[in-house]
Amino acid sequence: MGKAFFLTGLVFALSATLILTVGCESDAQTDALIGGAIGAGVGQAIGRDTEGTLIGAAVGAGAGYVIGAQSDKKKAEQQRQQEVYSQPVNQPAPTGSTETVWITNSNGSKTSVILRKEGDSWYGPKGERYDTKPTEEQLRAVYGF
Repeated sequence: MGKAFFLTGLVFALSATLILTVGCESDAQTDALIGGAIGAGVGQAIGRDTEGTLIGAAVGAGAGYVIGAQSDKKKAEQQRQQEVYSQPVNQPAPTGSTETVWITNSNGSKTSVILRKEGDSWYGPKGERYDTKPTEEQLRAVYGF
């Protein structure tokens, strides 16, 4: 039991050192590192051999990456929403008609874009002008993900 306890403690100590000294650029990377460390510790405690440690590290890193990637997507969407709604629109108050267009994002979700028509021109929420009603592709490039 002493050797297994020592190895488990060593894995956790090394993992904690890595987490504190290595800067990760994304939640996916950070969570993969943490998941790998936890998985290695659990794999060592259960299997009490190198194979168990490696399998645990791989499973933990994979699970951590998936969880972190979802967090990164959520943060990116929140950032995009904040940018869209914080930018001032240098257009006069709406005087023409409006139309809501729904665009389909890469993950299957939908984003609404309110277009304003004035004369022969169409304006998006950021103030961009289109000579004709913009296509879903044109709007996805600006408002989709």
